[in-house]
Amino acid sequence: MVLVLSEEEVQHHVDLPSLVDVVGNALDKQAAGDVERPDRPHFPVGAGLDGEEPTGTAIAMPAYIHGADQYATKLVGVHEGNPARGLPTINAQIALTDARTGLPEAYMAGTTVTNARTGCIGALAVRELAPETATLGVIGAGEQARWQTRAIATVTDLDDVRVYSPSDSRTACAADLSDEGIPARAVDDPRAAVADADAVVTATTATAPVFPADALDPGTLVVAVGAFTEEMQELDPALVDGAGTVFADVPEEVAETGDILASDRGVADLLPFGDLIGGRCATPDPTATVVVASVGSATLDAAAGAAVYRRAVEAGDGTELSL
Repeated sequence: MVLVLSEEEVQHHVDLPSLVDVVGNALDKQAAGDVERPDRPHFPVGAGLDGEEPTGTAIAMPAYIHGADQYATKLVGVHEGNPARGLPTINAQIALTDARTGLPEAYMAGTTVTNARTGCIGALAVRELAPETATLGVIGAGEQARWQTRAIATVTDLDDVRVYSPSDSRTACAADLSDEGIPARAVDDPRAAVADADAVVTATTATAPVFPADALDPGTLVVAVGAFTEEMQELDPALVDGAGTVFADVPEEVAETGDILASDRGVADLLPFGDLIGGRCATPDPTATVVVASVGSATLDAAAGAAVYRRAVEAGDGTELSL
């Protein structure tokens, strides 16, 4: 029998405070080499449907964490035209399979899992590198901007969250976060979002820098989660080159994003973020700017998906089906 979990059921069983530790442990194991994580293919889809241009990007993400009861395979669709259709930009499904027998155990909606585990990157970065963060600058106003802020709010007391996006979506994002008890407000330009901030999150689909490097104070933590291809870029090359330390969830893949390709840094200049979490590298100089760049990892989906699955089983939720 396979347990099927709907998006609503998954949302009910995502517990951000505990998920931060789950994601941290997974990053630690990934950096230590205790995971199986094949290269993830991503390819354009939809060409020939509404013209010759693709309508989105498909991604397949398998992973197994040594010692885990299940391995995971996530299928993702990234469709930037979806907001105009009233649909999420990112949609995903996660299959959990018994690691001993290969029998299917669960099939769950993966969009909230993806958003939540990615949000935990920002929370871990703040917890490890800027634990006194009170002022947060957020560039982007989509789902990930919300999840980054929610997760960060579980590890520090936020006094002021400034949200910027070039569209009116910044107002809706700030209002949603305010309704959740997070002190968020929309601002009219990116400098206003990042100036004097303790930490800055970039969560966009941009192909050019979203704020100038000179807008930041020295010692600011920058968490960049939007760019995952060579065409995508959020960070000013001067920021990347001038940072005291650049961490990456997956250095080999972050090195191939536009953020790093536009800079003078390469893969050898990127430290695995999991090594910091696992205590295998020293905490950087707090007076220097630090960048944490993330492209996402199936390792995190395996860990987060299994955590949601366990909570659902304990609660007796979900629908069991025979394939």
